[in-house]
Amino acid sequence: MNKFTRFLYALIMIVVFFIGTAFGQCPPNTWSLNVTVNPDQYPEETSWYIMTFFGDTLLEGGPYSNIVDYEPQYASICLPVDSFYFVLNDTYGDGVAGSLWGGNDGSVYIEQCGDTIWQLDTADFGNQIWDVIYTSGCPPPPPVFGCMDSSFVEFDLAATVDTGMCFTPKVYGCTDSLAYNYIDSANTDIAIDSCLHELELTDLAGNGWAGSTLKLSQATSMIPPFNYQDIGTYTLVDGFDTTFFINLAAGYPVRAVFEITQQSDFTAVQCGYSLYSEDYYAIDIEGGFVNPIPPFFPVIGQPYCGNTCVEKTYGCIDSLAVNYNDTVNTDDGSCYYNPGCTNPIYLEYDASYDYDNGSCATLVVLGCMDSTAYNYDPLANVELSGSCIPYVYGCMDPIMFNYDPLATASDTCIPYIYGCTDASMFNYNINANTDNGSCIPFVYGCTDDTMFNYNPLANTDNGSCTPFVYGCTDQDAINYSQLANADDGSCIDVVLGCTDSTAFNYSILANTDDGSCIPVVWGCTDGAAFNFNVLANTDDGSCIPVVFGCIDPTMWNYCDTCNTDNGNCIPYYYGCTDSTAINYDDNANTNNGSCIYPLPGCTDPSAVNYNSSANVEDSTCYFSAGCNVGDIYYIPNECFEWVIDIDQYCCDNTWDATCDNLYQYCLDGWSGPTDVQNIRSSVLSVYPNPTKGNIYFTKNVDVTFYNMLGKKISEHKSVNFVSLQIGPGIYNAIVKHDQLYISIKVIVND
Repeated sequence: MNKFTRFLYALIMIVVFFIGTAFGQCPPNTWSLNVTVNPDQYPEETSWYIMTFFGDTLLEGGPYSNIVDYEPQYASICLPVDSFYFVLNDTYGDGVAGSLWGGNDGSVYIEQCGDTIWQLDTADFGNQIWDVIYTSGCPPPPPVFGCMDSSFVEFDLAATVDTGMCFTPKVYGCTDSLAYNYIDSANTDIAIDSCLHELELTDLAGNGWAGSTLKLSQATSMIPPFNYQDIGTYTLVDGFDTTFFINLAAGYPVRAVFEITQQSDFTAVQCGYSLYSEDYYAIDIEGGFVNPIPPFFPVIGQPYCGNTCVEKTYGCIDSLAVNYNDTVNTDDGSCYYNPGCTNPIYLEYDASYDYDNGSCATLVVLGCMDSTAYNYDPLANVELSGSCIPYVYGCMDPIMFNYDPLATASDTCIPYIYGCTDASMFNYNINANTDNGSCIPFVYGCTDDTMFNYNPLANTDNGSCTPFVYGCTDQDAINYSQLANADDGSCIDVVLGCTDSTAFNYSILANTDDGSCIPVVWGCTDGAAFNFNVLANTDDGSCIPVVFGCIDPTMWNYCDTCNTDNGNCIPYYYGCTDSTAINYDDNANTNNGSCIYPLPGCTDPSAVNYNSSANVEDSTCYFSAGCNVGDIYYIPNECFEWVIDIDQYCCDNTWDATCDNLYQYCLDGWSGPTDVQNIRSSVLSVYPNPTKGNIYFTKNVDVTFYNMLGKKISEHKSVNFVSLQIGPGIYNAIVKHDQLYISIKVIVND
């Protein structure tokens, strides 16, 4: 490979690296290679690089002189399928074996396509370790089948191929049967999309984080690669704790990385932090000496802001009640309207009160409250009926009619009064106390001439008077009154019918039910409606209009809002629906992921670079010439074909400097005729090879020696002898003679 070709290859690698880094993804036919270096406590001694076999450095890192001990370092590059050198150096000579000096060993990993393709097996590797790494292409991820319509309950965020598994449309609302706003038909809660979170930083020593920081970022996508965006960097300046308020989107992962410095290396074990909303912790890292926070390690949390369900709160919700509570939403039967004393043993008691407000004050004391009575009780506040015992008063004059020899207190004396003293007589004199034989017997009857049964002969009313009772005296009338004794013309004839006001055929004119009532049957009474009910006699507004369409959910044009099939269902026709694909099918209505896209490449199976995946020939095929020396160059190659045609030695035996000379002359435009023997005799020779260090040349030459990693070992001008002071191995010698460059592999033995 000449200098220009090597330069072009290196330039391509740099462009690939730049594109992959700038846009977060690799160009076609390249794949990301990720290098992770976990240094020991001496990161300033460690460095590394990846280079081609031609000595072109593609990616490098270190020495790490401005980082914290053990801080992980990451690097990546996009590379094609090929092989490369990986070289790891340590200036001190103990590798990354920090355990030799009381610390921890470091490690190195190289990953591709999620797999580790190389790792450091021995921490104490000395000053340098190198190896060949082989890159490969990453297979595409397998399809994830599922429902891809987010309006269905079965929606799968990770699905990449829709297989018709969407069955249940989402009905949003509160699904918590214990909540105030629970909706029985809902199957999906309405999540709150964002809310305020508190980020609390703590320090056990109370002197702040002293240089440590917490970097917070949140994903903008729910699926890989998540696309995290920085929110901010936070620290505790001083004290035991501090709090920051951050608004976060619910459902999108949040990432926290605890970073330390040389200053805070020994105090970081005192740090802790937590990120939480009102009632949910997204991240809770206690930290401390027992469980210190691992520095530089991302911690992933999931913010959650709850949903729109409202918790039931109980109390009185009647605004007319005395204890109405406008902060509750569910009545618990505690409303009251007339508070007062509800205990009957107190004077303040009233049976109309429905809630005891603590106003009971005076206990009831039963007794005789008559101060003139023999048993008067001055403490009583409620009279006990019949409890008072009076004093014995009486007439103390023996000549009086009511003389009472037992009287102890003088009372009014009554003289004798004569008259009819027979209480059963008509003229009984209540005031008479001495009968004089004038009694007249009673004649009982109604003595009131305004009454229905007035008796003019009666002298004593016996309470039998019957007043006139006006009303309907017709027994066939609906309003016949058995109590009436005088007809007032108010009789009403019987009207038969349904008297039940809740019945369908209720008659407002009927006054006598004849058993003809028909109950109300609610439903849709519109004969043109989808849900017409032939049994209904009362429309309840539930009619649903007929909606025509395909109602077969297995069909491509299934209509989930239709209720009447119109016979226009179209079955699914699977195939490739992308018109840019080779196998595009214009009859297909459902893409089944079978599209095959044009892939240019060599389609000749006999070619060296045959690509079995290619489906479009691009004229890039090249073939083996079938030489015994192997494929120095591939054909078609005009100069190579010319060399092996005129000098079979270059094809059958070995491809030596003479062959290179011929090939270069051809490239420079010289095409013969050529005396091959003369050219061979004029080509310089190198001897001995293998050698123990001394090299001789048949001509004075300029020569430069390189090791197999492409590192220059020595350079010599216009010499025919060189003594190499190098260890055993295989070295490349670039020899210049006149205007010819010859590459020779030199083997040095012990």
